[in-house]
Amino acid sequence: MSIEINLRVNGIVYPLVVDPWDLLLNVLRDKLGLMGTKYGCGGGDCGACTVLIDGQAVNSCLYLAVSAAGKEILTVEGLERDRKLHPLQQAFIQSGALQCGYCTPGMLLSSKALLDKNPDPTEDEIKVALAGNLCRCTGYQKIIEAVQAGAKALRSPQY
Repeated sequence: MSIEINLRVNGIVYPLVVDPWDLLLNVLRDKLGLMGTKYGCGGGDCGACTVLIDGQAVNSCLYLAVSAAGKEILTVEGLERDRKLHPLQQAFIQSGALQCGYCTPGMLLSSKALLDKNPDPTEDEIKVALAGNLCRCTGYQKIIEAVQAGAKALRSPQY
């Protein structure tokens, strides 16, 4: 039995027909073509599928699409504005915080959720915020540095 819902993703409302068991990850990728959200473990352990729902970082591989109806969903595609990278995206590039890039969307969104609540986090607070995101390439130090640089950029008067 399919259900009609409206998903607000990156500021755009999409009317969709989904099954009650459809996962948000699959709807984002398969029905909306938003491929930035990655399928990793499928069990909520790696964070590759992280999106923000009403500002909270969630694993979209565990979140039913019907539960997201009426909520604000942000994917990595929604970070850039007017064809300009978000300061966190720029910081990840400049800090060398990505290698294969598979974990990067989830890292970016978990970092954004942190910085939206705490614009000047300590290194330990960054580590806690990223604890649900696994990276097998970078060793995390450059990711932490990128979050610190992104936080600084977001606090600057130019932003």
